[in-house]
Amino acid sequence: MKQDLLPQAESEGDVIVRVWRGTKDGGRFEPYTVPLDEGMVVLDVVHKIQALHAPDLAVRWNCKAGKCGSCSAEINGHAGLMCMTRMNTFAPGEEITISPMKTFPIIKDLVTDVSFNYEKAKEIPAFKPKPKEADGTRRMYQEDVDRVQEFHKCIECFLCQDTCHVIRDHEENKKAFAGPRFFVRLAALEMHPLDTNDRLELIRAKAGLGFCNITKCCTEVCPEDIHITDNAIIPLKERIVTEYYDPLAWVKRRLMGQRPTQPTKGEPEPPSARG
Repeated sequence: MKQDLLPQAESEGDVIVRVWRGTKDGGRFEPYTVPLDEGMVVLDVVHKIQALHAPDLAVRWNCKAGKCGSCSAEINGHAGLMCMTRMNTFAPGEEITISPMKTFPIIKDLVTDVSFNYEKAKEIPAFKPKPKEADGTRRMYQEDVDRVQEFHKCIECFLCQDTCHVIRDHEENKKAFAGPRFFVRLAALEMHPLDTNDRLELIRAKAGLGFCNITKCCTEVCPEDIHITDNAIIPLKERIVTEYYDPLAWVKRRLMGQRPTQPTKGEPEPPSARG
């Protein structure tokens, strides 16, 4: 589609922004000239566009403090929160584009349908604590508390889901792959010392952990600085290997009279890899 020529800025204090306008049936980038004030973030610019040029521009936002995860978008092709992307980080005269997250279906303009994530959340068995001790309490070591605390910082902005190429570039993989946000959720549950639910087969076969090739793109865009790859995905991969494929662990279980764990089926393969 042929792009419109950018309009000229009316003054040195103006900024020209291209915003994607349209629906699932198609659209294009529309250029807008906005007066730039000191301290503005990208979300401020979007609000200015609504106030001055396009009151029908659809955008999702809530707290404007980087804690609700609502205003996720792609700014100059990079996934981020509009409320946390400061305008003074762009070079003077730099072309700025704002587009919706690519991985999810477009509803209108910058608003996408992220219901895929809520459906994936339903597949994860909830926390199931072990029985209380004789004195009526449950105890944890502080190091165990600290280990899972990081995962609870997630604000569900779904930027990690947006950048994960397993589903970003392959729509057909979504049914078989939970994505990094839910590997964080699964890690928080699996590493919790009081939880008794067994989710390893779900992680291996249904959540599609093996499809992840640890490129760390999810970690790079996390606004809460959660080390998704190193602290959640890789430890989960290690647990899967130990449970199903480690010969030493298999021998140890046999010597202790335990039945070795067997996967219900072979190693899952992403639909995108099938001929």
